[in-house]
Amino acid sequence: MHIKQYPHSYVKSQRQLGVGMIEILITLFILSIGLLGVASLQFISAFSNADAMSRSQAVMVAQQFSERLRANATMSSVSNGLVVDNTYFDSTIYNFNNLTCASSARDYQCFCQSLPADIPDCRSGECSGAEFAIYDGYEVSCAAAATNPGTEVALSCEDNDTTDTDSCSPGSRHEILLSWPVESWQNQNRILNSACGGSSTDPKDCVILELTL
Repeated sequence: MHIKQYPHSYVKSQRQLGVGMIEILITLFILSIGLLGVASLQFISAFSNADAMSRSQAVMVAQQFSERLRANATMSSVSNGLVVDNTYFDSTIYNFNNLTCASSARDYQCFCQSLPADIPDCRSGECSGAEFAIYDGYEVSCAAAATNPGTEVALSCEDNDTTDTDSCSPGSRHEILLSWPVESWQNQNRILNSACGGSSTDPKDCVILELTL
């Protein structure tokens, strides 16, 4: 009787059929978990970068606004010290509330490509205090909208003398507020800052700059 013999290597390979496919499946499973982790990091990084960009740009706009206030401050007519025109504290001069757009374009494209007819042109320096306030409110609103379309500007004052005619008497503290909407990610609720004026359904982040003239 003739017995057919096979080489040792051939017998070994027959016993290992299917092992390669299992290894491939395990490798793909581990690789997919790793890729999901990288995708999550990219997602978080995108949100963090957007928040950081909005904050840094808001700080620059707030500083520019404070310089405008200092440049246009004049001596108070009722007390000693510098004040800005009362029109600066009119909320309608900010965020294009005193303008209307004929199209559905965003505010920056609608109002800031050219100077609207309702805004005084104070680039030559020939404006009254109230006109400078309207012009500065428009310029600051354009600067804020250019960085983030959702950014809003506000100016308030902690008036230390309510008996005079100045909305913000000399020595009072001015507060410049720039706020913008933010989003929560990974089902994590943000800790809201009440100073930013946001809510649980409309969370906002903000930058606040205080100055005394």
